Amino acid sequence: MNQVRHVAFRRAPVFGNELRHVFDHFFAGEAAAPVAAGENAWAPRVDIREEAGRFLILADIPGVALDSIEIQMDKNVLSLKGERKAYASETEGKYARVERVAGAFKRSFTLPESADAEGITASGANGVLEISIPKKAESAPRRITVNAAG
Repeated sequence: MNQVRHVAFRRAPVFGNELRHVFDHFFAGEAAAPVAAGENAWAPRVDIREEAGRFLILADIPGVALDSIEIQMDKNVLSLKGERKAYASETEGKYARVERVAGAFKRSFTLPESADAEGITASGANGVLEISIPKKAESAPRRITVNAAG
């Protein structure tokens, strides 16, 4: 028997501009903080979705040339590598705020055994990289007949 449950959500308190300014000021340096050697300067945000016949990875890569992206699959680990170049105008002048990060990135994802590495395709448009990873066909149970010896 289905019962409808009513759930009430409380709205989070809205802070005044002064407190919001304090948080903005405190976190403002986060994007511009120096990156230690060997660390990625940035990493694209991704959505990973499982569909009936495939896995789909959508990666936000604005400002990255599609032909410069390297995608590899090794032992069920899919790796994305690329680089977003700094615009020439970003190296000149004085900035009041810099939030866009340039530099190399690398992301890796462990895929399930059902992923078919041979059928992976990738395409991109409007700053979004789409990687389609088909699933292997599931093997159906097979009945084996026992023959009498003799």
